Amino acid sequence: MEENISENRHAASKVVHSSEISKVPLEQFDAQLNQNPQDCEISGNSFRNTSSSTRMKEKPYACDVCSKAFRRSHDLKLHLRIHTKEKPYVCEVCSQAFTQNSSLKSHLRIHTKEKPYVCEVCSKTFARSGYLKTHLLTHSKEKPHACEVCSKTFTQIGSLKSHLLTHFHLLTHSKERSHACEVCSKAFYYRNNLKSHLLTHSKEKPHACEVCSKAFYYKNSLKSHLLTHSKEKPHTCEICGKAFPERSKLLRHLRVHTKEKPYTCDICSKAFSESCNFKRHLRIHS
Repeated sequence: MEENISENRHAASKVVHSSEISKVPLEQFDAQLNQNPQDCEISGNSFRNTSSSTRMKEKPYACDVCSKAFRRSHDLKLHLRIHTKEKPYVCEVCSQAFTQNSSLKSHLRIHTKEKPYVCEVCSKTFARSGYLKTHLLTHSKEKPHACEVCSKTFTQIGSLKSHLLTHFHLLTHSKERSHACEVCSKAFYYRNNLKSHLLTHSKEKPHACEVCSKAFYYKNSLKSHLLTHSKEKPHTCEICGKAFPERSKLLRHLRVHTKEKPYTCDICSKAFSESCNFKRHLRIHS
């Protein structure tokens, strides 16, 4: 097996599938990648193997599950944990598990309150480099995420995704609601929405809380409810310190600081930071 891996890693044109490497321990890849570093005679840069310099832009390691490709077998090995649901790195404080050691290290800063990333402009500190990058945009006023439909720009990718829903909302009005409820005749654009609606007639609530027995129509509603028992709020705003049980709520909260309003009315151009306020506003026009 080791000989096959070595041959595949040095054959730049050959695609190596995950089934060929999934049985090899991740630590073995780390050891192989660190063996025999090579120096480039032109640039002086050091590479971990002789083929790295010629294969910088190639991705010969392909996942058999989703076909995503990687430059290094090590990265493919990490990626496979998404499909296997393997999370070998466990926090000793709260038992939350992670697929990568780096994710665990970042998570531990929630408990230690360590914030090693410092803004050179205002000296504010952050637990993660990603939070610092987002914060720096407030100083530069840079908005790198642009909407391809209307060219509106945003500092965060999450705000752009929320904004795109406003365009999607208009598209739904141009479609026919072909999925009708046989009980009340209410019609929907999509079959899944009709299926969810039918639960309200059957009164069936298949998702029950094991703590208090309260039942819900939807699995996501149960997940949100469970947080009320644990009181856990693992997602903390690095700007003001406010904590949230769900990441989506933290991302919504960040708009308070960035002043972004991704939901824009195409009729009167009024903008909103929350989708609920945007939907309420649309009723004025209808």
